[in-house]
Amino acid sequence: MRTHSSTAQTDVASVAFGIAAAAGLLHAVASLYWAVGGRWQLESVGEWAVELARESPVEIGLALGLIALVKAVAAVVPMVNERRNSRSYRPIRWCGWSGGVVLVVWGGVSSLSACVVLAGLVSPSNGYNRTTMIGHAFIWDPLFVVWGAALLTGLWLTRPARPLVHPGP
Repeated sequence: MRTHSSTAQTDVASVAFGIAAAAGLLHAVASLYWAVGGRWQLESVGEWAVELARESPVEIGLALGLIALVKAVAAVVPMVNERRNSRSYRPIRWCGWSGGVVLVVWGGVSSLSACVVLAGLVSPSNGYNRTTMIGHAFIWDPLFVVWGAALLTGLWLTRPARPLVHPGP
């Protein structure tokens, strides 16, 4: 890890990056499973996904395959970046910060929205699919939050140390 902090902090950062990678890879594996024709739990993503898989299996397979690849790269690259000394170190960290915030906000808002619907506090005018709402409330969107929060934690713990500035003489 690139850090000037304590070993304990570096160890926690390694664990955080590992959790982020695992959460992202879990998302990627699910997308890959659906890309190659698996249908178990596809309904938890949304009825639109089930319909697309039925109507355009090749196209949805290619799209989900690409999504799986992007998720896998996004899951692993930040962790690898901390172990390498490359010219792309800072841009990758910037992407990690941006992606982490998006994952936490997107996952948090989507999960909370689904929980509100499941609790009956809001009733969508067109109705809703209970399986889809459960998937968003308790599986996919919380996993986005875990991925993003762990990534942000790892990035925070490995941020460059700044020298203390002492005012005056």
